[in-house]
Amino acid sequence: MRLGEVGLLTNNVIKMADFYRFLLETDNRETDEVHQTIISEETMLTVYNDGSVKNNQNRNICIAFTVADVDREYHRLVERGVDIIDPPQTRPWGARNMSFLDPDGNQVYLRSFPK
Repeated sequence: MRLGEVGLLTNNVIKMADFYRFLLETDNRETDEVHQTIISEETMLTVYNDGSVKNNQNRNICIAFTVADVDREYHRLVERGVDIIDPPQTRPWGARNMSFLDPDGNQVYLRSFPK
């Protein structure tokens, strides 16, 4: 068994999908206001509006991405005006991490493993 998909439920599919396309430097060329697949390789990342109203107060989940250079990503996000929680820091186990909020207030982590 393997994880097949991470789905982000939102009231605003366009705004969330645009954010994740920017973050992941990809273009799915979708304009659907109900469901968009952002990543379709390996584990899928989708943004979806299931018709129920979200209050964006559920802070019980976070999503993490491994990137080549956390510091580069930090500067891209700051330039875009993203709400940074923790700037890049090297952890005792060697990973370099940062965290921020996506447009719906979900916590997102980026990490890299410097050589």
